[in-house]
Amino acid sequence: MLETGPTPQPKAALSAEERVRIEAARKKAFVLYEGQRVAHRSCGIALAETFNLQTAPYQSLRRGGITGAGECGAIKAGELVLGELLGDPAPTGAVTSVLRAAAEFYRKRWQERLYLGPSGTSGCIICNELTAPHGDFQGADRQRFCTQLAASVAEVVAETLARFDVDFKVTPIPDLEDAAD
Repeated sequence: MLETGPTPQPKAALSAEERVRIEAARKKAFVLYEGQRVAHRSCGIALAETFNLQTAPYQSLRRGGITGAGECGAIKAGELVLGELLGDPAPTGAVTSVLRAAAEFYRKRWQERLYLGPSGTSGCIICNELTAPHGDFQGADRQRFCTQLAASVAEVVAETLARFDVDFKVTPIPDLEDAAD
C-alpha cells in the first residue's frame, strides 16, 4: 500500500526537458485524435495512448460516455490517467496524498486553461452541451474543437505529472517518427 502522508505540493518551476515532454504530449494527443496522419482515436483512447496506458477502459469515454450525455471524455480521461499513474494499486487502498493533490491541481488547471467554447462558459462539461455549438457531431468544426480539447487536456495532464515529479515518457506513434517530437 502506498503512503498517504503530507500533502505534496506541485513544484513551481519546470525544467526545459519537462517542457519538451509536455509539448510532446500535446502534439501526440493532437495527432492521435485528429486522424489525419494516423487513424483517428477517440478522446479517451488518445489520452491513454499518449501516456502509454492500456486503452480498453478508455473506450467508454468516447463521446461523453458513448451517449454524449456524460462528461467530456478527454477531461475524464485525464483524471483516469492520473489515477492510473498516482493511485494506490491495492483495491482497498486509500487515495494517495499525491493523487489527491494532483487531481486538485489538474482540475484547477484545466478550468483555467481549456477553451470549452460557448457552452463551457457556465462550467458545464457534458459532451453534448460542449459540442452542440459546433453542429453535426461528425462535422469538421466539431472535430477541430475536440482535437484541440484533447491536445490541451494532454498538455495539462503532462504538466500535472511533471509538477508532481512523475517520470513519464511520451513515445513516438508507431510508423510516425515525428508525431511526438
